[in-house]
Amino acid sequence: MMGSLFGTDGIRGEANRYPIVPETMLNVGRAAARLLKHNHRATILIGKDPRISGDMIENALAAGICSAGGDVRLCGVLPTPAVAYLTRRMGYDAGIVVSASHNPYSDNGVKIFDKDGFKLSLDTEARIEQAVLQNKAGLLPADKNNPIGRVIRENGLEEQYVRFILESGLLDVRFSGVKAVLDCSNGATYRVAPLVFERMGAEVTSLFNEPDGFNINTDCGSEHLSTLQQKVIETDADIGLAFDGDGDRLIAVDEKGRPVTGDTILAICAKQMKAAGKLINNRVVSTVMSNVGLKNLLAELDIAHSITDVGDRSVLAEMQKIGAVIGGEDSGHMIFLDRHTSGDGILTGLRLLEIMQETRLPLSELAGIMTVYPQVLKNVKIKEKIDIYDIPEIAKIIRNVEKQLDGKGRVLVRYSGTQPLCRVMVEGPDRETTERCCSDIVDVIHRQIGGQ
Repeated sequence: MMGSLFGTDGIRGEANRYPIVPETMLNVGRAAARLLKHNHRATILIGKDPRISGDMIENALAAGICSAGGDVRLCGVLPTPAVAYLTRRMGYDAGIVVSASHNPYSDNGVKIFDKDGFKLSLDTEARIEQAVLQNKAGLLPADKNNPIGRVIRENGLEEQYVRFILESGLLDVRFSGVKAVLDCSNGATYRVAPLVFERMGAEVTSLFNEPDGFNINTDCGSEHLSTLQQKVIETDADIGLAFDGDGDRLIAVDEKGRPVTGDTILAICAKQMKAAGKLINNRVVSTVMSNVGLKNLLAELDIAHSITDVGDRSVLAEMQKIGAVIGGEDSGHMIFLDRHTSGDGILTGLRLLEIMQETRLPLSELAGIMTVYPQVLKNVKIKEKIDIYDIPEIAKIIRNVEKQLDGKGRVLVRYSGTQPLCRVMVEGPDRETTERCCSDIVDVIHRQIGGQ
């Protein structure tokens, strides 16, 4: 079976079905070892989240790397941003994360970082993809000058990442007396997140930190907040922090049990950084999915605002282009480029608590600086991806909804880059109107291209 491998966030799909099968992963490992080496042989770090298929994919990748003459270092279960940091810190040629992020346990995937801890460029991904799809990776065995590689399990890397996160914070700020509830999503943060906040002096209550390979993201994590919200209220906590399966995203919950999403976190951090003289170049980057309330607030604060396509890769590229040090997505990807090369949920949570301590304000009051316009986001399972505006019925309903909103809202319809979904986002003047408009579009999409 042929077809493109890389989506907007690496390679992803249902585990044990193409392309997330050992044969393909073997050749991805081979291609990575040959194309990403910087000396006579590659050394590649592999980390993973706890889902059941991780071992299968990890071993296939490792076998491919070794067969092409590369060496493998295994770090076991660690968050995606930990692999990005450790790849750079340890001088490896690349880092690979086996994860499907917020997807259910039945999915899995691969994200690849370069030697500097950044996700691969589109050009490099294309070269790896070409080698795999044209069966060139299988023609790249080890040779006499580049013998078969070895697999070594590294110890102590988790502690190195924890120290890096702690050193990235403000050394004179401690969280003594702070009560925090952490939802670890039965994912990659289940050990390191509680450790970081406990070492900072917080009183930590941990939820969903017992992964069994099947329960990752199941009614927990950054997309399922209800249990975390209840626990914050029950324990009279100051904050709740919900990570996704691989730990590069964070959604917070304030002391009143209300969600604080990525846009509001961006607003809080940007305002505080500007006040402290740390908002280099006075710029913030977000995506087309960001709430119009963020745009309005940044204008009030006289902060330049750049808007990109969806995806943390797009955000990072724009940040590097314009010299911004903070950017992110409402879904919870937050990049602090003065501290890390990757979105990092634990680092984001650390920053929020730092600001709470610095200002002596509760999260609810900090979050109140931004007016969040009613926004509804719905996903439609689809059977095929056709240009939205090439389908007359869908194009018509979008135009009709935009006319109904009459400049008091907006519509964004796009396909997911990692799943067979069409995402429909509508902002409007009130919740009832917004829900109705979004449902109208969803109904038409489902009738036209909906899948099972």
